[in-house]
Formats: sequence, C-alpha cells, structure tokens
Amino acid sequence: MILSIESSCDDSSIAVTDLNNKLLFHKKISQELDHSKYGGVVPELASRLHLEALPKILEEAKPFFKDLKAISVTNAPGLSVTLNEGVMMAKALSVSLELPLIGVNHLIGHIYSVFIQKDAIDDIMILLVSGGHTKILEMKGGYKNIKELATTIDDSFGESFDKVAKMLNLGYPGGPIIEKLALNGDENKINFPIPLRQSPEIKFSYSGLKNAVRLAIESGEYSKEDIAASFQKAAITHLTMKLKKLFKTNTPKNFAIVGGASANIALRNELEKMAKKYGFNLIYPELKYCSDNAAMIGRIAVEMYKNKDFSDLNLAIKARIEF
Repeated sequence: MILSIESSCDDSSIAVTDLNNKLLFHKKISQELDHSKYGGVVPELASRLHLEALPKILEEAKPFFKDLKAISVTNAPGLSVTLNEGVMMAKALSVSLELPLIGVNHLIGHIYSVFIQKDAIDDIMILLVSGGHTKILEMKGGYKNIKELATTIDDSFGESFDKVAKMLNLGYPGGPIIEKLALNGDENKINFPIPLRQSPEIKFSYSGLKNAVRLAIESGEYSKEDIAASFQKAAITHLTMKLKKLFKTNTPKNFAIVGGASANIALRNELEKMAKKYGFNLIYPELKYCSDNAAMIGRIAVEMYKNKDFSDLNLAIKARIEF
C-alpha cells in the first residue's frame, strides 16, 4: 500500500491506496469556511490549519502502517507554506517507517483523478481547470510523456469564477456559488464578450471578461442571477470555442476534464455535446475527486512506485511547475 498526502492549498487530505489501484482509506478536511470570510485563501492561515488537521487524519490511517510500501506527497505546484506541511510530514514518515518517498506533481495528480480505482489510459487529451490553471494537455505513453498544448495568458477559468463571486460579494469559493446562482438567471441577458474570439491561436484569457463583468455590476442594471448566468455562458463558450479549433486538426480518442472546476455541470453538458459531435470518449472524475484530494495523489503514486520513480529526502517544494 501507499500512503499519500495532499496539502497544496486549502484541503488537508490523506489516502491509502494498494498497488492494484484500490482505494482503502481516504479522508479530507476542507478549510473553505475558514477562508470564506476573507474572500479567498490566506496562505498562513491555511498552513496553520494543515498543521492541526493532517496529524488527526494520519492517526486514523495508522492501522495501515504495517503494510505500507511507500509515502507519497504533493510537492508542486501550490502554496509554499502549505506544501511544506505535507512534505515535512511525508519526510518524517519516510524516515521513521524506513519507506521510499515519492514526490508528486499535483497537476498530474488531477489527471489521474479520472483513474481512481481504475486502470489508466495512456493515450488521452485533458482539459485541466484547477485553481490558477487552465490548460489543454496531451498524455501519450503515461505520466512521463505529457505535452502542454495550450494554457491561459492571464486569469484561469476557476479564478475568474472566484473573482466574479468576490465582486458580487457572494463569498468563497466562487465556482459553486456562481453556478448555483446562474440556475435562476438569464444567460442571454448580457452579451459579454468572448475572449480571443477572432484569434486563431489556441490559448485562454479571462481578464477582459472579468473586467466586462465588473462594468456590468457597476452599472446597476442587472440582477446578480443574470450576471452569473451570462458570465458562466461566456466563460464556457470561450473554452469550447478554443477546443473546437484544436479538434479541427487534433481530435482525441479519449478526452478528460479534471480539476476543481470540472465539477461545473454546465461545462460538463457542453463537453458532452462535443463528445457526440467529434466522437471522442469523454471522461471526468467523480464529483468528490474533482477538487484537491489525496486519492488522486495516491493513484499516480502507484504508477510511480512501479517505475521506481522515488525522491530523496532533499525533495524540494516548488510553488510553480511546468510540464
């Protein structure tokens, strides 16, 4: 079995996964309520909360210690002060239990969230919409062969939802709040601009859309519900337009959407339509595995363990990392 630890942002999570991909233990403690009054994650507060929560969860995982083969942990990317809490715990466990250490790229963890308790698919295209990341990735031949096809040039999809929610004084995290509010709004009420609509390049941008929403709010002409619905429609349309441009020359056999924002049902519905049109197999994680969690870290760690892809005790924390 492999014990995995996730503390890249505001979710404290530990999991135990066996080498046949079976998830044996998984627990997560969210900090959303602690950060909501600040309108976003406060790194120092998040670090202190991890310091309290991780040992409590680890205590529950102790019955599995005798069968562990390795300790895995997210070491990049994320908030340095929160990554540090998980990595220090992992190093201590590695030394005390005399087990190898596996440092995991959190973003690759999100890719493998669709393979929790399943065999991995080696040839797949991925839309990653997690935190500050909006990327199209292509994986061929496993986790060591991941290519970035497109990324954002400013704000991410998820960030834009959080920032719009903050402008509307709706709280944090913004994604679920905006999605729920949009259900009672008219998505055609406001004709928000679609970012990079005329650009042939496959890349993303949300700063202009965010500014257009700010102006709509300041005008006082529209309800919060209509703003949320119209914004969500424009944000998703931007994603799907760029995907259609890509699919004209590179249509995948398998396509996954992963990350916290992959839980957005409106986005999933649009991708379902595209899957029917272009004939690809659409895969997404269970809703409980969309946001940050240790189960996905454990799933990729199984692959890394089999490849003897271990780290030493000098495992470094990296706030930012590219593929």
